[in-house]
Amino acid sequence: MSWLNQIISVTIFNLRSIPQRLAASLVAIIGVSAVVGVFAAVLSMASGFEKTMIAAGTEDAVVILRAGSTGELASAVSNEHIQIVSTAPGVRSDGDTAMVSGELYVVVDVAKKSTNDSANVPLRGVQEGAYAIRENLSIIEGRPFEPGRNELLVGRSAQRMFKGLEVGDIIPFGLTEWSVVGVFEDDGSVSESELWADVRVVQSTYRRGNSYQTIRAKLESADAIDELRAALEADPRIDVDVFSEREFYSSQSEAMTNLINAVGYPVTFLMAIGAIFGALNTMYSSISARGKEIATLRAIGFGPLPVLASVIIESAFLAVIGGMLGGGLAWLFFNGFTVSTLNAASFSQVVFDFAVTGDLIRQGLVAAVVIGLVGGLFPAIRAVRVPVATALREL
Repeated sequence: MSWLNQIISVTIFNLRSIPQRLAASLVAIIGVSAVVGVFAAVLSMASGFEKTMIAAGTEDAVVILRAGSTGELASAVSNEHIQIVSTAPGVRSDGDTAMVSGELYVVVDVAKKSTNDSANVPLRGVQEGAYAIRENLSIIEGRPFEPGRNELLVGRSAQRMFKGLEVGDIIPFGLTEWSVVGVFEDDGSVSESELWADVRVVQSTYRRGNSYQTIRAKLESADAIDELRAALEADPRIDVDVFSEREFYSSQSEAMTNLINAVGYPVTFLMAIGAIFGALNTMYSSISARGKEIATLRAIGFGPLPVLASVIIESAFLAVIGGMLGGGLAWLFFNGFTVSTLNAASFSQVVFDFAVTGDLIRQGLVAAVVIGLVGGLFPAIRAVRVPVATALREL
């Protein structure tokens, strides 16, 4: 156990002397904190976007599209299809009424509050069953729209991001004016980026006849999706794809999250290389300044392994401090920061909050430890390879 005691003794000595080398130590800490901060901030966009998309999905609700459709805008279903789904096995009923909603998805222009520029915002025409299917939805201001009238129920996120969406506002889409009558929340999901109206009014306004794009349905249980799929596949009157809501929204978020990750990880890697060189410079300076101390320790019996380990531990310790600082700053300044971006899958804006998650912080701290270990390795090797007599004579 003597070598372990030596490692502990030398490490404690090194850490206590850090205030004497504060400027050099701060260089390493700031370098690592910048890496972890940028890493957490950039990837928090992907985690926040994915969280917003997936929050809208449950396993006991389904999205039904025309077979082969890649999204709602490319899909088309009929009123007959809605009736078929309503009587299909596995679909939950509220009394005698099937929990099914035929929906129409169009894109309208609404000005952003921040820039006054127009942005694509989804206007969703829904049937009455839409409220029961989205069980987390609640109206927090005003009232629901009345069937047959040009009235809007707006998502809370859309209201925060875009102009003219306060209760009582009148907003024109094309040649039609709409009254905002209520605001809803849906547990922070992508639905909060939408405007809702009576599907019949949307069909009439946009000349869609009696057509719909999607069918949503509540299942008796999550396992009932297989029963519903089998029944619809066997029915020659309908040709559709059935997805659980969670599966559907996960696929819709994949392109954006992959893009952000494809940018975030390489940027972090390049910055990590710079931080490693900063750590190398710091530890080489530390070894040079403490050459006499290290040589004296070895001369009185401390082995090369304890010296090598203590230098690496010191470097990792400084890196962890930097990682915690960077992660903390990212969480303080970016977590919950609200933005909107164009979802390529729907060609409309999705409002979401950055999410600096515990997993991102853990990944950042792992990266910090790796930077510290690599940055301290070569200076540590140099510290133990210099002959004791040479080190004492030079100093």
